[in-house]
Amino acid sequence: MEKLEDFESFLKNVDKISQLVGDLRSSDAEVQQNAMEKADRYIASLAEPCRTKIDKTTINTNPPPLQPSTVKTCTQSTTPQSETPENFMKIMEVDAEERRVRKAAKVKKATAFKDKGNEAYAQEDYETAVKYYSDGLAEIRDMQPLYTNRAQAYIKLRKYKEAISDCEWALKCNERCIKAYLHMGKAYLGLKKYKEARNCFEKVQEIQPGTEKMVKEYLTQVDLEKEKETQEIKASGEFDKGERKATIVVELLEKLSNPSQIALYYCGGLEILSQALTDFTGQTLFRLNNGFSIIRSNDTVRSCLLDQTDDPESRELCVSVLKLWRIVCCGNDENQKLLMTCPVATHSIVHLASSEHDEVEKECLALLSVFSEMPRGRHLAIESLDLHMLVRNLMVCISKPKKQQENTAVNILEYFATESRFCIQLRNVWTDSFTLPLTTILRTVNKSNQHVVLSLISTLGYLARDDVIRHKLAHEPECLKASVVAIRMCSASEYREILYPLLGFIINLSTVTSPVTQEHSVSLCDCCMDLLRHSDGGIITRATGVLSTVLPQSSQAIQHVTQRKVVKTMCRLLKGTGQTATKYAIKTLTVCTAASHLAREELVNSDKKLSILRHLLSSSSDEMVSGNAALCLAHCLELEGVASNLLGTDIVLLLLRHAAGDAKRTAVQQNAAIALGKLCRAEPRHTSKLRELHGLEILHSCVKLIS
Repeated sequence: MEKLEDFESFLKNVDKISQLVGDLRSSDAEVQQNAMEKADRYIASLAEPCRTKIDKTTINTNPPPLQPSTVKTCTQSTTPQSETPENFMKIMEVDAEERRVRKAAKVKKATAFKDKGNEAYAQEDYETAVKYYSDGLAEIRDMQPLYTNRAQAYIKLRKYKEAISDCEWALKCNERCIKAYLHMGKAYLGLKKYKEARNCFEKVQEIQPGTEKMVKEYLTQVDLEKEKETQEIKASGEFDKGERKATIVVELLEKLSNPSQIALYYCGGLEILSQALTDFTGQTLFRLNNGFSIIRSNDTVRSCLLDQTDDPESRELCVSVLKLWRIVCCGNDENQKLLMTCPVATHSIVHLASSEHDEVEKECLALLSVFSEMPRGRHLAIESLDLHMLVRNLMVCISKPKKQQENTAVNILEYFATESRFCIQLRNVWTDSFTLPLTTILRTVNKSNQHVVLSLISTLGYLARDDVIRHKLAHEPECLKASVVAIRMCSASEYREILYPLLGFIINLSTVTSPVTQEHSVSLCDCCMDLLRHSDGGIITRATGVLSTVLPQSSQAIQHVTQRKVVKTMCRLLKGTGQTATKYAIKTLTVCTAASHLAREELVNSDKKLSILRHLLSSSSDEMVSGNAALCLAHCLELEGVASNLLGTDIVLLLLRHAAGDAKRTAVQQNAAIALGKLCRAEPRHTSKLRELHGLEILHSCVKLIS
């Protein structure tokens, strides 16, 4: 190692000398002078005592006499031609170039070894991956990816100390290497050094802000591993002391491991075992004594879980197993993780969720609830279960005529829908199993299924946050038709709890332009116009929101709502104080005045000086509101006499402020500039006010926005 350090130091010195030689040959006198000063300092820094510990010099007491031919005067040169400064610099340049070529060749070979190592790692051949990475490091010692990649392979081989050493070398190559800190944290976690692991993960966030979510997951894993170790130490201690609540778990597992017993034998044993698992100690001892493998390897148990027999004893045994798993996994992350690694368990949990037998279905859904209620459990289930089949079976359960467990099933679905990974996995398959039962339920809203409908709409809202699913929903005609039916039913029955989220879902859905929305736009807007007379302000706001997103997709719908006096209603809403309602109302008004001459006339007739729009321009801090207000004003200025009506008002100043402002949305400046141009063109007397405010110069700078 000492020789390696000396060699690396030598290479660094050669690089410095090469740089100095280049500067000494510069045509710039100042660069030469600086190089000479650096060279002097560098030579002085190299004046170290020799490392040789033994003095091997001797004094020759009988030197040979000097030959006359070898004696030179002070005026004679003692420097051979090959040792002149020019030749020395040429030699150094050649040496530097040779070293550069050699290093490039080594980097190429090391990169080839790295690629081979990556291929071996992808094939889970970690020993071979380590060998290739090591071969690469034999070529070049300062390639950081080789260290971090080998550390990752070492972690897979549980060689944590070697992984930590590699990470330390990687940090010598790059002190801000995030991969090195991540792998080092994982290695420390493998060694159960929780404080060191936590420090490594926190260092990642310190180096690269914005990784909070990832770091939080790693820190949670540290806490879980620490809690797991604490529980195992405690459980083992109680068992060693002979505590009855600990020893009985082991005894019962031994009895249950006896093969070829009848189903009732195992039912009784599982029931007693379930009663004995009263705390984390019991759960931990169950795991430490191979409880999961004992149960899943039993042929009788496997048959009942796979629904291969239909006798009452098998159904009872199936219920007992599902109940035991629920008790064992409740609040225990490590047990949940182990259960999700069992193919028999993951298969049965999915398929029994819609079992024909009520008790089996009930216990299966209870087990699924344990996983769905916490983020960690949801992640485990999403990674392990057949989600397409799970969604289909949950919807079957929700749609059953008897409706015994529909509330539990829909709650599970809603919890899972909060996870983006769940939505991503359902992008291509979810409509097959979801749409038909959904539309059936939406068409039959009543008092008995209010909770189910509410949870389903909430689930739809979570799913629609995914762009792909939202696009598919927007192009699904039955979904929108059923939503219209549900709105009418809820309006008639005053189901506000359902109506409010349903309108929010349609707002989200109608942000996607689709033929389905266009086809049903009139009926949808008609429903919303009815809701604008609702007693609940929240319902009115969301109904306005639906109008603001649906109307831009249909001129026919604009004509319909204009005939139903939508302009007057929007003006009334704009006099209120609700920010969201204002945003929706001004957008609706702008869309209508853009497409309908009648809408413009109604707005001007009801408000000659357009005081509502001027108020929004002067008071609103929302750029979307002020931008739409300016655009709506521009639409109205196309009517004869409107510009003249605005003489004596502050309209020029208001528009000029927005046109010259520093809004984040250029559309605000553009709309204000366009409105100002139309104002002056329609009524030249506004131009004098514009000149007075130096507005012509401002408008000139806005020409690019207008164009």
